[in-house]
Amino acid sequence: MPVANQRTRRTTSRPAALAAALRDRPSGPSAPCRADRLPRLGAALAVLLTAAVACAPQDDADSAKPSATPQAAACAKGRLATEAAGKLTVGTDKPAYAPWFQNDDPADGKGFESAVAYAVADRLGYAGSDVVWQTVPFNSAVAPGKKRFDFDLNQVSISDERRKAVDFSSGYYDVRQAVIALKSSPAAKATTADGLKHVKLGAQVGTTSLDVVNSVIRPDRQPAVFQKNDYAKTALKNGQVDAIVVDLPTAFYITSAEVQDAKIVGQFEATGSRAEQFGMVLDKGSKLTGCVSAAVDSLRKDGTLARLEKTWLSEAVDAPVFK
Repeated sequence: MPVANQRTRRTTSRPAALAAALRDRPSGPSAPCRADRLPRLGAALAVLLTAAVACAPQDDADSAKPSATPQAAACAKGRLATEAAGKLTVGTDKPAYAPWFQNDDPADGKGFESAVAYAVADRLGYAGSDVVWQTVPFNSAVAPGKKRFDFDLNQVSISDERRKAVDFSSGYYDVRQAVIALKSSPAAKATTADGLKHVKLGAQVGTTSLDVVNSVIRPDRQPAVFQKNDYAKTALKNGQVDAIVVDLPTAFYITSAEVQDAKIVGQFEATGSRAEQFGMVLDKGSKLTGCVSAAVDSLRKDGTLARLEKTWLSEAVDAPVFK
């Protein structure tokens, strides 16, 4: 990590001035030693010593911030306060659904969240064999109380309300919006947003999904608006709409477990500065939070998260990004 530059130092040091003052002070048997001289001399020494400390070499970074070197050392393998020494314990629910995991086996490294967990472990200095998986129900992961894991991945959206009970890492996934249509619908053949302009669309009221319909797709007829996604899903099955827009995680669940003759037509790029994000869950006040977040940030910065997302949440599940 970069080392902060040192501030420019004065050519003549305050300690030298202090020595000169002491050297020039009258001494010997004939030197006066009045009681009122001592407090004044003490005050002068205090001023000079304070100035000497203030002019000592310091980092440019604000002194209230932790220095880069101790932070790096604290995140090194062997120094992390993990649940088990030398191991990284990662939690998720069971069953572990695709495409976040594959074959209900988080330990195989397949699926988006499994791959992300092992990538974070690698950045923290842990080999794949050092990762231990723990089954943790979703509600237990986000509830207050001591955790049995170092961090948990289970499509948990970061929210201020949940932050009251747990810590979150930086976001590792920006939730996208997706279009679902019955496989027999004309909408199922769309490859661009323009290809959806002439079909009957539906979305839940007050959601980002409806915003995408109105601001990105901009259909030539009024979209159907529903109070719940369940109602939108029913309308899709009954042929009242040609396609519905939901967030991608919901789209995966609907097409795999609820409406199996439907397909994900495509997904949109994440937009907006306040996009919903999934974060790793940690114990409230965990000493690992900063280190895990730094690992996630580095994976985002070097493009690893984007590559894993493309592999597991686009190509592997046939959910292309609309152009």
